[in-house]
Amino acid sequence: MPEYTLATLVAVVAVVAIELSWARTGIFRQAQYWLAMAIVFGFQVLVDGWLTKLVDPIVLYSPRHFLGVRFPLDIPIEDFG
Repeated sequence: MPEYTLATLVAVVAVVAIELSWARTGIFRQAQYWLAMAIVFGFQVLVDGWLTKLVDPIVLYSPRHFLGVRFPLDIPIEDFG
């Protein structure tokens, strides 16, 4: 598994595990959290899409370090982790 993909998966699983087993803040049950995530996601798609577009990218990714799956707007799926 590519390095960037693995790091993303480990980070997401670790954060969820810490929240559910130790921190227990209840943040995943709050509508405000999910609303904030939707707002962040919307802006992330616009900005990240512009930065990683395949036509004239500003940020380049080494194909060895990520899966190569891009969605939407040529954004590597690992960026959403």
